[in-house]
Amino acid sequence: MTGDDHESAGDGDGETIADRVSGDRSAFTRATTGFYRGEVDRATTWRSRLDQTTNWAVVVVAAVLTWSFSSESRPHYVVLIGVLAVTAFLLMEANRYREYDVWRDRVRTVQTGLLAELFESAGASDDWTAHLADELRNPSFHMSYRHAVNHRLRRSYFALLSVLVVAWVARVTVYTADEPWRQSAAILFLPGELVAGAVGVFYLAVVVVTVWSVRGGRTQEFEV
Repeated sequence: MTGDDHESAGDGDGETIADRVSGDRSAFTRATTGFYRGEVDRATTWRSRLDQTTNWAVVVVAAVLTWSFSSESRPHYVVLIGVLAVTAFLLMEANRYREYDVWRDRVRTVQTGLLAELFESAGASDDWTAHLADELRNPSFHMSYRHAVNHRLRRSYFALLSVLVVAWVARVTVYTADEPWRQSAAILFLPGELVAGAVGVFYLAVVVVTVWSVRGGRTQEFEV
């Protein structure tokens, strides 16, 4: 927005909407209340989308395990397909979590900058308004995609992936005890050793990422 645009938003003497609102506390309160309600609604919407993704991942895990262990003739690699599906849900949810974090941060900024100050009767600080003004003019994600993946992996998806790998190991060993695991773990022309090695490398990476994220900084729900 140019300077001319700012002037056109005000009256004839160059006064802007922001100038008029800042001089009228009731107008400022109404604007802040409307803004706060809108951001809370957005945060709630994106939080529900996170829950939907996790719920679908749980459904996929349950369906894969039920179908895979319903008969000895079921191919074991269906469990590995489930692993790929859950990983896809993880990556999708990480992106949604970054979106949710934007609205969550704005809500917490108003809560800590205005509401907490009002309840403490200490007067409002201008720092929170400056933060929100900059955020609204230059919206951006507050965390990297890698950080979001780490967070959702640690909070939800590590447990789901762990259940799947335990089920896969049982499927190719205990469930088919009449043949060597190398034979039962094979997929078409791929030998069982290669399949097991690929699964092992993938889960080693999952464990490393999870442990690394636990040692690093955690994102808490009530942080700003």
